[in-house]
Amino acid sequence: MLTDDWTAALFDSIDAMDTSRFLSFLTDDGDFTFGNMAVATGHAAIRVAVDGFFASIQESRHEILNAWTVPGHVICRGKVVYTRHDRSQLTLPFANIFGMREKLINDYRIYIDATPLFAPST
Repeated sequence: MLTDDWTAALFDSIDAMDTSRFLSFLTDDGDFTFGNMAVATGHAAIRVAVDGFFASIQESRHEILNAWTVPGHVICRGKVVYTRHDRSQLTLPFANIFGMREKLINDYRIYIDATPLFAPST
């Protein structure tokens, strides 16, 4: 079973916008899906997708509200505060499901409606 420390370290890598450290949690041939975006497969494609997303925001701060492990999967529910480049902030709920291969994620799915993040801020 993975620990709360593992989950915290994963989300810390995201909030630090450290793509290399983030990729260390995924298998080399893993899939990554953010919302309704196209699936990225493999570290090279995931790096492009994640770096592109990181470039679209100034920062993020995740708060994990619940995390569960079941055989072959980790499920997380929480909220994320995004800071846009204009310094406006937006809080959104999310749920992630990680398909696991041993101690690495081989199927990373983020369930979030990110539409408001990319809408003009008010």
